[in-house]
Amino acid sequence: MSSPALSLRLALRQLRSGWRDLLGLVLALAIGVAALVAVSAFTDRVARGLARDAGALLGADLVLSAGRPLAPEFADRARQLGLQSVRTVDFPSMVLVGERDRLTEVKAVSPGFPLRGRLQVRDAAGRALTGIPAPGTVWVEPDLLNQLRLSLGDGIELGDRRMRLAGVIINEPSRGGGIFTLGPRVMLNLQDLASTGLLGFGSRARYRLLLAGPPQALEGFRSFVQPRLERDMRLEDVQSARPELRITLSRAQNFLGLAALTALLLSGIAIATTVRSFVSHRLDAVAILRCLGASTGWILSTFLLQILLLGVLGGLAGVALGYLFQAVLPQLLAGLLEVSLPVPGLRPGLIGLLTGLASVIIFALPPLLRMRRVPALRVLRRDLESSGRLDLPSLVVYSLSATLLAGLVLWQAGDLRLGLYVLAGMLATLLLLAIAGRLLLRLILSLRLLGGIGARFGLANLARPGNQSVAQMLAFGVALLALLSISVVQRDLLAAWSHRVPADAPNRFVINLMPDQVRAFGDYFREHDLPAPKAYPMVRARLIAIDGRPVSQMHFKDQRAEGLAKREFNLSSALRPQADNVITAGRWWGPQDRQRLWLSVEEGLANTLGLRLGDTMTYDVAGQSFTAKVVNLRRVNWDSFHVNFFVVMPPGYLDRMPSTYVSSFYLPPEKENFSAGLVARFPNASVLDVEAIVHQVQDILGRVSQVVGFVFLFSLAAGVVVLFAAIQSSQWQRRRDAALLRTLGAKSAHLRLASFTEFAAIGFASGLIAALGATLLTAILSREVFDLPFSLNPWIWLLGPALGALGIGLMGLWALRRVIATPPLQILR
Repeated sequence: MSSPALSLRLALRQLRSGWRDLLGLVLALAIGVAALVAVSAFTDRVARGLARDAGALLGADLVLSAGRPLAPEFADRARQLGLQSVRTVDFPSMVLVGERDRLTEVKAVSPGFPLRGRLQVRDAAGRALTGIPAPGTVWVEPDLLNQLRLSLGDGIELGDRRMRLAGVIINEPSRGGGIFTLGPRVMLNLQDLASTGLLGFGSRARYRLLLAGPPQALEGFRSFVQPRLERDMRLEDVQSARPELRITLSRAQNFLGLAALTALLLSGIAIATTVRSFVSHRLDAVAILRCLGASTGWILSTFLLQILLLGVLGGLAGVALGYLFQAVLPQLLAGLLEVSLPVPGLRPGLIGLLTGLASVIIFALPPLLRMRRVPALRVLRRDLESSGRLDLPSLVVYSLSATLLAGLVLWQAGDLRLGLYVLAGMLATLLLLAIAGRLLLRLILSLRLLGGIGARFGLANLARPGNQSVAQMLAFGVALLALLSISVVQRDLLAAWSHRVPADAPNRFVINLMPDQVRAFGDYFREHDLPAPKAYPMVRARLIAIDGRPVSQMHFKDQRAEGLAKREFNLSSALRPQADNVITAGRWWGPQDRQRLWLSVEEGLANTLGLRLGDTMTYDVAGQSFTAKVVNLRRVNWDSFHVNFFVVMPPGYLDRMPSTYVSSFYLPPEKENFSAGLVARFPNASVLDVEAIVHQVQDILGRVSQVVGFVFLFSLAAGVVVLFAAIQSSQWQRRRDAALLRTLGAKSAHLRLASFTEFAAIGFASGLIAALGATLLTAILSREVFDLPFSLNPWIWLLGPALGALGIGLMGLWALRRVIATPPLQILR
């Protein structure tokens, strides 16, 4: 009797008659798998698009870049190896049109650009342009024309030159895939660059040598360059193209994957509830099979086969839905990702299907173990139940399920440390929410004697055995918490930050002022009846050693610390600390300490690099090195938008170093044309519009929040399936209770009120749990991450319970409509 063929026939026969009992499993698995596949397919498309277009993203096969002009030996070596080469220079700069101005990203290119990919440019008649801009002309992106109300043929001021707009850039290799830009592109001929006067000392230009050719020649050039790479030089190839986008993509994939996994785990509650109900309805059948001689293993494998068959069906449905929904994500990020995405691959679907089947095993095996202990005597005595003791096989299955669940989380996190943090956070959160759910359930049950019979019966139903009230509260609490976090918490943090910034905080920064322009800079403000802002000297330096140890040989605690140590520092000098700086350790210097080789270090930087009072830092400035001692630490209020520096020295010593000046000021709205005149007076300077940058950041955050909110909608859908699975599991009991109440004289209105009250109470408790979680999340993010004052948002405590009570109450009422409408006689017979 225990043949596999018989097991399969029995499984298929029972599925035809009892598939409705496992419908919750199919729906739950479809939602969980759809969430995973949607995220995986989208991120996989972006990754494959980056790999496919890597050459176009670079504009070459290999790129050598530096913060200063590259030595001629590199271009000479490339020519000797037979490589094609092109030079480019990128930097931010202001463009002027009358009294209008705009910060742009300038790129000067030499003939032959780009070496890979296609530069698409059109003239005023819509004809395609080839090559590079002719001398005296520029090509620009459409945004610049719209923002400055220009047309092709008009002129713009770029530094000391007036240039004519000759083409509109439709697509530019080496720019695609960018997420954050300071402004629209302006492209000019490299031979025009010197005449603009924009490349003086302190200009933040990036010089690049683009190369293309046979792999062997490229490898020869790489071997030549590697020993000669200096601190500010970087060698990129198609494998490392757009590293910042690849890192962002990897982090987004891990985060969104964990969000999608949340939906799958919530679906697991529905799967476990459905299988538990399925097992309860099959105990008599199991007892009969035991009487006919079926072994325990055969019985378990038969019923597990049924569940896996429906699991495959639900998984395939989830894969199809996931591929359908992944098309929405690029639309939500429109304008942020300019990579052309290929068609979705099969790998995300296969991984999603296998992950879904693994989740079925994780959540379905424990309830199925109940069948192992069903006695054959149950055929005669239906009151006999299986033993509830935990034996060795049960312990093995529970341990296996927990291990697989932890493995899923660690795999999706993509990092062992992050995965362990997520696991610990999930367990702590679920424990906290479970305790809160039980306390709320007791509180609600204490009110069941209040109100009419319908409300009392509905509240009493919360304590029904097997009603899974706490599990439902957890599922909906997590889903509502995610949605509240996206919609309310983000706005709270932005509002707290905006309130922290003073109304007259500087909204413009000026960089690249020359020392001999500082006096004229102040005079220009006074001429326009504006207070002259203070200008601060800024010296660009490289940190080469800490306490005598070369930075290149040091091991840092993380990539951020290493990046901070190896980037260029902006040093400044001051006689007194600024008003928004607070000394937290050591003491500030006095007028007698001029020329001292002392350092004041921002405490965040000190903590990251492990610096303490008395440590020494050695810097290199234009080939000159000096060593100075850390004498105090400062806390800086960066939100003031005043000019501040990580490292400051006493006045005097830096005066001999090549420097530029930087300043910030508040520009009233009625003086919007002031910046254009400022740039016309000081063409080498760049004016950064902080408000425009903040708006761009807020736009990016808004779009990313839409994506996260979209993914968390799967969690809400999983919570709905948990609700319906719980209702389905208690369907017979509810029908019998409804029939008895109708027989005793209860009206349909009483039953509807009881149903609505029961599920509205669950929704209300879920909303309170979500409000508690969202408040704790806001407090932690405000104080520990963003260093913002925390303020309690009362709307969270109103919105969460109200939405939960109304939404879940109506869903529960709709799900029980057939139970209420069933004639009592049909049930009692």
